[in-house]
Amino acid sequence: MKSRFPYARTFLLGFGFFGISLIWPIFNNYVPIFLQEGFGLSATLTAFVMTWDNYLNMFVQPLVGERSDRLQTRIGRRKPFMLVGAPLAAVFFILVPTMGGVAGIMFAILLTNLSMALFRAPTIALLGDLFPSHQRSMANGIINLMGGIGSILAFLVGGLLYRYGRITPFAFGSVVMLAAITTVLLFVREPSQPVVEEKKGEEGRFLTNLKEVMQSQDRSGLLILLAILCWFLGFNAMETWISSFGKFTLGIDEGRMGILTSGLALMFVVFALPSGMLATRFGRRRIILVGITGLTLLLVYGLFVQNQAMLISFLVPAGFFWALSNVNSLPMVYDVGGDARIGAFTGLYYLASNIAAVGGPQIVGALIDLSGGNYRLMFVFSAVFMALAGVCMARVRERKQTVQERTPAVQDA
Repeated sequence: MKSRFPYARTFLLGFGFFGISLIWPIFNNYVPIFLQEGFGLSATLTAFVMTWDNYLNMFVQPLVGERSDRLQTRIGRRKPFMLVGAPLAAVFFILVPTMGGVAGIMFAILLTNLSMALFRAPTIALLGDLFPSHQRSMANGIINLMGGIGSILAFLVGGLLYRYGRITPFAFGSVVMLAAITTVLLFVREPSQPVVEEKKGEEGRFLTNLKEVMQSQDRSGLLILLAILCWFLGFNAMETWISSFGKFTLGIDEGRMGILTSGLALMFVVFALPSGMLATRFGRRRIILVGITGLTLLLVYGLFVQNQAMLISFLVPAGFFWALSNVNSLPMVYDVGGDARIGAFTGLYYLASNIAAVGGPQIVGALIDLSGGNYRLMFVFSAVFMALAGVCMARVRERKQTVQERTPAVQDA
């Protein structure tokens, strides 16, 4: 008999993504302007400072995710990483705006992101631990709704607090992130899982999982990861440079841009849950393709944005289409990996997204410098890679979402 969907326990789990999602909008909205306006860095150097830590981070998250599959403790497999990583990230994040030089900011960024990498994949892997395949799009919709609320708070409250000093948005993000992760630690109980046996000579290395995906006769797993890589290349480039575009091309100050950009996050929140419901009804692949197509067309429109009103008309629907694409991708990755390797395949998901986090902003930063400060090039770059994501996703064969029971592992609120 099919059980009722556990909304209350899903919202509790959503506090994990809520806390994680508070950090990055503050980081992306203010740090590029600190570097360009405060230290006179070029767009290329700004992009390098913003993303250089991800060269290490792209390997840390897959390794941590895989290791969390195999850790056995009294409090579970995922929670120990949260207990260590979240407090460290909160401290180092506050240090970012206090540094008086570029080297100091780079060091604070590195420590912040490495600390976040210690618990991001294990936290998100709880989605796969707690929900069977047919419930994951709905659950991920709720979790992303919580993350979107976190992004809105980051933009709106951060924009209002910025006038009292540039450290205040960062302090706000750290405190609320810690409170959110603490909620997960206290109220989400991990399910008991069998110990994953390690094959001799492999020791569960994430490269083994990547090799299996690449060599599989069914290319759907590889195509999903390539699609994720492409759409994050496009979206991360736009997300990193949109505040600079607003300030240096349209003449909108950074505090105001933080508030305007909340329109994208608001629409993401509004449509996160409907996105999961639509995917459950019509299929994840179909809904993702609608989102990718809409984002591609919007990015072409971005080339012609001339004022604040036109920028808002870009940001608002972008949040809707981003919800359709982003909410349903991780459940598809889990279907490929299977329940025994949820953490490992969460790591592969973040491997693709971290490569994009490095490549997208840096390539666009170089293009901006080569063009003499033409920030509109970010729209061209992002549109091309969003279209490539659509090509990859169109070739994916979606697996049927089977209905299966799973023993509840989280206490309902």
